[in-house]
Amino acid sequence: MKDRSLLMIPGPIEFAPEVLRAMGMATTSHVAPNFIEVFATALDRLREVFLAPNGQPFVVAGSGTLAMDMAAANLVEPGDKALVVNTGVFGDRFGEILERYGAQVTHARAPRPGSVPEPGDVEAMLEDGHFRVMTVTQVDTSTGVAADVKGLAAMGREHDVLVVVDGVCSVAGEELRQDAWGVDLALTASQKAIGVPPGLALLVAGPRAMEAFHSRSAPVVNYYADWSQWLPIMEAYEAREPSYFGTPPVNLIWALNTSLGLILGEGLEARFERHRQVSRAVKAAVAALGMTQVPVSGKIAANTLTAPRFPDGVDGSLLAHVKRAGVILAGGLHPEIKAEYFRIGHMGVVSGADVLATVGALEQGLAGVGYEFQPGAGLTAAQEVFCEA
Repeated sequence: MKDRSLLMIPGPIEFAPEVLRAMGMATTSHVAPNFIEVFATALDRLREVFLAPNGQPFVVAGSGTLAMDMAAANLVEPGDKALVVNTGVFGDRFGEILERYGAQVTHARAPRPGSVPEPGDVEAMLEDGHFRVMTVTQVDTSTGVAADVKGLAAMGREHDVLVVVDGVCSVAGEELRQDAWGVDLALTASQKAIGVPPGLALLVAGPRAMEAFHSRSAPVVNYYADWSQWLPIMEAYEAREPSYFGTPPVNLIWALNTSLGLILGEGLEARFERHRQVSRAVKAAVAALGMTQVPVSGKIAANTLTAPRFPDGVDGSLLAHVKRAGVILAGGLHPEIKAEYFRIGHMGVVSGADVLATVGALEQGLAGVGYEFQPGAGLTAAQEVFCEA
């Protein structure tokens, strides 16, 4: 009998066996020749995964919030104006971080949880605001909403604004073409679609972001986040030379290189399409079981997670029943609607079999709380998506 549940939350996710084996290797020195080679390869592979051939990667021990902190600390100075395209909790967080570094923050807020700001409103703010930076959360994990990064980045470039994308719940799962779309900095964390256990903050800064950093009028006030500390380290490792500022998480970086190799081996186009298909299957199952979703339209629903609303008469106790059926799901996160919905993560190495197991557990959970539905309806809907030609 299997002694663990299937983890289907929006991070941490299920990890490939190869990645877990890399995590379990004997830890080597951070200046050992074999580790230097692995780190150098991982940095180059990050450019490929972010589709940013001219970008400067940063790999630092920390969480996705540290990646956000590093972006703000290095690109913003006191008095700078920042526009946050806000679709949920993590837009709020980015705004708070920017304010810590003295930015004057304006939020282009979604009218309600599950929606996005009107593009015309964002355009008007950019025309009037004289902003230095604009942040966009590609997928807000609190709402399951996906922003139109391509369109927003074009607006930002038109108004000479640095475009920063929070891709914590999107990079390597959602389509993101950093260089082609004009994104100046993209960031993520290891434990989501990148497919590595928690502990790495990952950023790729494009040429305009690096130019803005180098032209700062004042030093970065955060010691640990300062690119002045980290850039020489990244450059040294890429040159296959040992260097030191803070001890890198050796096993995590080994695992990162392994996972990036798997991602590139699958191919980014195939990977994007697989995430779209998995998302369609989960969302078809949810609809077949009589549930709506937090995103107000399928056009703005993320491919890396689904945020179903509890059906009438069902509450958060559903998740305990689903767990007893062998699958772990996540509760709501957005404070305004926290008790109204739950979240299913489906990113990284997630397969059709994982989806069917999840939908089956969800059906068992719904039966366990007394919800009336046609048994197998969700499974049939999901399977139809996977059987499409």
